Amino acid sequence: MTRMTMIEAVRSAMDVSMAQDDNVVVFGEDVGYFGGVFRCTQGLQAKYGKTRCFDTPISESGIVGAAIGMAAYGLKPCVEIQFADYMYPAYDQLTQEAARIRYRSNGDFTCPIVVRMPTGGGIFGGQTHSQSPEALFTHVCGLKVIVPSNPYDAKGLLIAAIEDPDPVMFLEPKRLYNGPFDGHHEQPVIPWSKHDLGEVPEGHYTIPIGKAEIRRVGAAVTVVAYGTMVHVALAAAEDADIDAEVIDLRSLLPLDLDTIINSVQKTGRCVVVHEATLTSGFGAEVVALVQENCFYHLEAPIVRVAGWDTPYPHAQEWDYFPGPGRLGRALTEVMEA
Repeated sequence: MTRMTMIEAVRSAMDVSMAQDDNVVVFGEDVGYFGGVFRCTQGLQAKYGKTRCFDTPISESGIVGAAIGMAAYGLKPCVEIQFADYMYPAYDQLTQEAARIRYRSNGDFTCPIVVRMPTGGGIFGGQTHSQSPEALFTHVCGLKVIVPSNPYDAKGLLIAAIEDPDPVMFLEPKRLYNGPFDGHHEQPVIPWSKHDLGEVPEGHYTIPIGKAEIRRVGAAVTVVAYGTMVHVALAAAEDADIDAEVIDLRSLLPLDLDTIINSVQKTGRCVVVHEATLTSGFGAEVVALVQENCFYHLEAPIVRVAGWDTPYPHAQEWDYFPGPGRLGRALTEVMEA
């Protein structure tokens, strides 16, 4: 099977979808001739032409607004916001228009758009290139939110998102584009070419939206993670020598609550980790759901490990970034409670 980076897997998903359906169009800032700032769309314009893969003005509101109108008339736009940090001008279009079209039209119209955006830190991008805004989307009824952790999932989930009749926010952890970064920034990153989840079929396949995956089976504590933090969780469990079960959510909305509940009822303990700031982060929703559904199975308080409640600090990147050390200490704390 072909080995791909996450960049190549994302590109392959768009390629397969564009070849299969002439209504699929790709556009955004620098995604055409240049192939995107991370090269995720490289070669698509040359292959499919300037009417199906094209550059736009620097206007996120315009990109998403145009995509909504195109979707209402039968096209399937897959648009790129160059960094997740730049999506705020488009937030009105996403929340007031895209998310509500099915509801406000009583099902007469849908909005089959995908909004791709690189998310998260770990690349010394500072405060304007490192944000993780996923919780801003999970609060909005009508949006689906996906955060893959590896190339295999990225391709299958992106094809599923493009084929979905409703708007999907597809957040790509840019620290994972070239390898499964586990938070040990002082060590070389293993490339996807040497990782099992770097094996990606070349053709069409999908992964169901709303289904989590257990990446590590354990009996002592459940770790709920997504994106880059999945690899951090795996490293922390190994470093701390704790029999942790690691759940990769993959999809935040819809959420695979059954997998979380079954795991916590088995282990009796739960740690939730994400890179976004702590307050009102998506981890708070997971904690609330675990508390509501697993209270009588819990043997210790639920713990969250997350970014600080500050802008992403360039000078203190690795203190802010929830690494294996911070997560390992939380696991030990929960086990000793």
